[in-house]
Amino acid sequence: MNITDDAASELHPRYRLLGSVRTGNAFEETVEHLLRGIKIGLFPAGERLPAERELAKVLGVSRATLRDALAELQQARYLSIQRGRYGGAVVAPELPSRGAALGSQDRAAVEDVLAFRAAVEPAAAALAADSTLTASDRTRLLDGLRSVSGAGPGQYRPLDARLHITIAELGGSPRLAAAVAEARAATSDLLDRIPFLERNIEHSDLQHTSIVEAILAGDPTLARTLMLEHLEGTAALLRGFLTEATQEPEA
Repeated sequence: MNITDDAASELHPRYRLLGSVRTGNAFEETVEHLLRGIKIGLFPAGERLPAERELAKVLGVSRATLRDALAELQQARYLSIQRGRYGGAVVAPELPSRGAALGSQDRAAVEDVLAFRAAVEPAAAALAADSTLTASDRTRLLDGLRSVSGAGPGQYRPLDARLHITIAELGGSPRLAAAVAEARAATSDLLDRIPFLERNIEHSDLQHTSIVEAILAGDPTLARTLMLEHLEGTAALLRGFLTEATQEPEA
């Protein structure tokens, strides 16, 4: 459930800068918004984040989703979680250095990759769903889904890319399949620079299953919609981890 901007501002005027989560990728967007809050100094280094109940209201997410996001950011060393009466999530004194963060001058390059992917991959999913798939095609698609669903961290991203390219190939357009392969290569370069988040992978697996089911059911509109939503989750994480904030917090 989302709350209005006015309701958020009643808790703290600066919370308006966080914004509320508005898509089906609640976990990924929550991570993005929290990282943005850290990067613009809304949550300064070494300081405690607001209480979970308060923060969940501002973001418009459940406390369970917020806790998942906080746990992953702790694992990625952006936060520490302190227990006890005065405990809570505390921003790390120094943010982790991965040699990966992109400056504001590179924001356009990241957005170009994401825009290209959002243009070609939903179209490829729709085309695959609109195609007459053979028994071999269906087996190949299901095999790809099973492979990525059972993959560990070391193999997940290559098998994830392979599934997306398979979907594009089943549409029967070599040029579109080549475009998807190009988009996936560029996206993989970016994904290699951010942490591997287990909660995101669980969500991604569910989305993969829904996309494959829509393709096998011959529903191009649903396949396109589900693929776009899936891509938006990845985009939220990449924006959160890789791009520098450009807006300063209000006094």
